Amino acid sequence: MAKNYSAKDITVLEGLEPVRKRPAMYIGGVGKDGLHHLISEIVDNSVDEAMNGHGSSISVSLSADRRTLSVIDDGRGIPVDMHPRAKIPAVTVILTTLHAGGKFSNKSYARAGGLHGVGSSVVNALSEHLEVEIYREGYTWTQSFSRGTPQGKLKKGKKTDQTGTKISFTPDPDIFGKRARFDPARVFEDLDNRSFVHKGVRFFFTDEATGETKKFLQNRGIAALLERGLRQQGIRPSVPEPFELSYEYEDEDAGGKLEVVLTWTEGTDERVRSYVNGVVTPSHGTHVSGFRSAVAKAIRNYMSTHKKSFAKGLKVTNDDMREGLFSVVSYFLAEPQFQGQTKAKLNNPDASSAVEGALRPALERWFNEKTSIADMVVARVELAARARQAKRTAATAVRSKGRKGRRELPGKLAQCSSRTPEKCEIFIVEGDSAGGSARQGRDVKTQAVLPLRGKVLNAEQATLKRVLENRELSDVIRALGCGIGADCDVDKLNYGKVILLMDADPDGDHITILLLTFFYRYMHKLILAGKLFLGRPPLFRIELGKETYWASNDQERDQILKKHRKNRKPKISRFKGLGEMNATTLADTTMKPKNRTLYQVTMDDYWDADRTIKELMGRDAEHRFAAIEQSTGGLTLEDLDV
Repeated sequence: MAKNYSAKDITVLEGLEPVRKRPAMYIGGVGKDGLHHLISEIVDNSVDEAMNGHGSSISVSLSADRRTLSVIDDGRGIPVDMHPRAKIPAVTVILTTLHAGGKFSNKSYARAGGLHGVGSSVVNALSEHLEVEIYREGYTWTQSFSRGTPQGKLKKGKKTDQTGTKISFTPDPDIFGKRARFDPARVFEDLDNRSFVHKGVRFFFTDEATGETKKFLQNRGIAALLERGLRQQGIRPSVPEPFELSYEYEDEDAGGKLEVVLTWTEGTDERVRSYVNGVVTPSHGTHVSGFRSAVAKAIRNYMSTHKKSFAKGLKVTNDDMREGLFSVVSYFLAEPQFQGQTKAKLNNPDASSAVEGALRPALERWFNEKTSIADMVVARVELAARARQAKRTAATAVRSKGRKGRRELPGKLAQCSSRTPEKCEIFIVEGDSAGGSARQGRDVKTQAVLPLRGKVLNAEQATLKRVLENRELSDVIRALGCGIGADCDVDKLNYGKVILLMDADPDGDHITILLLTFFYRYMHKLILAGKLFLGRPPLFRIELGKETYWASNDQERDQILKKHRKNRKPKISRFKGLGEMNATTLADTTMKPKNRTLYQVTMDDYWDADRTIKELMGRDAEHRFAAIEQSTGGLTLEDLDV
């Protein structure tokens, strides 16, 4: 590190260099999510054309090797004339310049999902090869790029009556890794979901490996999406029909469109799938805040109008009113303010009041016209409030019983000395042996260690009473201190990070999955708040001369040997578990922040996460068999080397 710090140490990144230098800033990461986000950036542009009345068909094609993807639409086509300032074709400007596009005003696009003018250029910067083909002004126009750099000028080709744009790109293996491949099932699901939000727009997906083409066209929109969601998750509505709203704003400044469909179910969780300008917003935002407020106020206003009240002494919260609520919210507006380029959350302050102002009176009218349904909803809310109070009483009783003769915190917990939760983290480890190594290697000031004994209870197949009586899960609950279920309060969490650190083997993976199931079912607020992480311990130690390398799996081991061997005979050690590592090794590879690798547990879509947990961890084994068969590619025992 240089002792002097001066102007010559300041790096100025130009053009698309910032994207290649820090890709995670633009696409959220270089894993599978980031890879597939590239598709969204290109498809979003085609959807924006259709959304504004310029085209009605979008086709996506995936190459047989899963590395190259093409998107073609029948919109107006990217402009090919010379840009007045840049003195190069507009399409070249768009694909090579950050913050260049036609969506910074409402002249060309009244509503759009792409707003910052970086999507196409980011995809171009992160692609080994990208080719654009434009059908416009009676001709075909083409230009090729490599890692964001033009490989020649824009070429004018044969005549055509067609209009639209086709973009084909191959992600750069230097960025995403040589093994990176698009997942056809993920592409299929994304296009399928989009067809509901953009009813009437035709989406096509061609998988060149199978030669199959699928068509997605939904003329009933999000109402059909709600019905499918209920059917897929096996949830029964508790009211006879759903509420539907399609509302157009006339005010140009606050203008837009709101589509809502909702129903109450026999489930206990609130499930909301939200969109802004057709872009899914997994972290929701101000439009969903307005939606939730409108539902609660509509119920209370209905009760006030009809002089209804809840049982005396029963405290009903807004969460009780939304228990079992199953809904889709789609909001279109001219100037959305997303949180980051991945557009996971809407931040427009006026969206909350706009959505509430449109939805609340419409929902009140529906209640007043269908009083039998409204009364069912009121009864459902009161039942939820009673159940919540009973659950809290039962949970308190079980926890109190478990604490008799014991300290408030679990006896095996090695607590850290700091009392500032944001600076602290807890490692939940597998077994006393691993716990011993972790205790010796930790930073006593900021790192706590809680060892668990064996495989924990499968929370998906257990009642709340069994979960609370289970010693291992009860220890986790008491150590974290934030409560569970509806009472889970992230602000009361004793640690800034909760890290699951298990052995790098199948048994360790199984325990991790069981714990993730527990956290999803009873502490999903920690996941939404970004507090839950997975540690990544090494499985192999590879000594090559005086150099030592660490690998977490067989693939990493083979890559290290291929890259660094150079006629040196390797000495390879395989750890059977964390307990085999001495404290120094465990700390240096897995616990010290400057050396370790942590994976943050996220949840992009509650519907999909809920379905996956139910299918893979529930009592019905049929879905697990199907998942295993798909992941193994139909292998039989004869194919395995055992």
